[in-house]
Amino acid sequence: MPRKSPRARKKGAAEPRLPGKARPRSTPGSARTKGRSTASRGKAARAKRATPHSVKGARGTATAPSQRGRTVKPARRALRSVPREGPLTPPDRERVTAILAILERTYPDAKCALDFRTPHQLLVATILSAQCTDVRVNQVTPALFARYPDPAAFAAASLPELESMVRSTGFFRMKAKAIQSSSADIVARHGGEVPRTLEELTTLRGAGRKTANVVLGNAFGIPGVVVDTHVSRVSRRLGLHDQNDPVKIEFALMSIVPRERWTMFSHWLILHGRRTCVARKPRCSICPLVHCPRVGVTASQ
Repeated sequence: MPRKSPRARKKGAAEPRLPGKARPRSTPGSARTKGRSTASRGKAARAKRATPHSVKGARGTATAPSQRGRTVKPARRALRSVPREGPLTPPDRERVTAILAILERTYPDAKCALDFRTPHQLLVATILSAQCTDVRVNQVTPALFARYPDPAAFAAASLPELESMVRSTGFFRMKAKAIQSSSADIVARHGGEVPRTLEELTTLRGAGRKTANVVLGNAFGIPGVVVDTHVSRVSRRLGLHDQNDPVKIEFALMSIVPRERWTMFSHWLILHGRRTCVARKPRCSICPLVHCPRVGVTASQ
């Protein structure tokens, strides 16, 4: 009688599994393989253990060996250690006096770059100058001031029309709301006149300490240190402070610069930052400030 093939044999009934009892493991070698022999399976397993696992690193795909079937993660890239500078020694009066004298000789015609005729026009122009060049603001303001000559006109303006007129300065929706809101406050709380104190100016929408000092120094002749990106960068390179916060920079410069020169000092540093002490590669070869320690400068021209 011919012997039946293994496939034709009937499997016995499985034993019922009691609750909580683990499922019995299958007999080794009883699993079916599709077209692969025992030797080929062993060879593939050895090759898999010998092949490094692919691990995605910080800059692409790297490989790391396998240990006991676990993928070894690549070591985290070490951050560049930046040496911390020691505490800044306060600049001596003689060096500050020499810096002021050089700046005054170099930029004798320094003044506010924004065009205005009234304090309110300067306030509006300064609000528009945020994240925008003074040249672009001066292109927008003539038509704007002709359409809205005073704070009352700005307060009663149509917001969509105001937005369209200041669109090219960027962030036009936010700036239009700030101009209209501050103008309405000037009309309602200050009788249509721009306030003359820092505390009152900073309560207006869109006017921080920088904007307030611009208005006070250039419209009313009240000294104030204007800390913009140029003043912050140049004064730090000159070693006049070691601060990053604009308010702390303002008070640090106020303590070493004579009060009557606060406004002009800001104009001088702004011009120097635009023409010579630029952000990326300052033009140190033509800089007249021989007292500059070049703090933080790694490349120059």
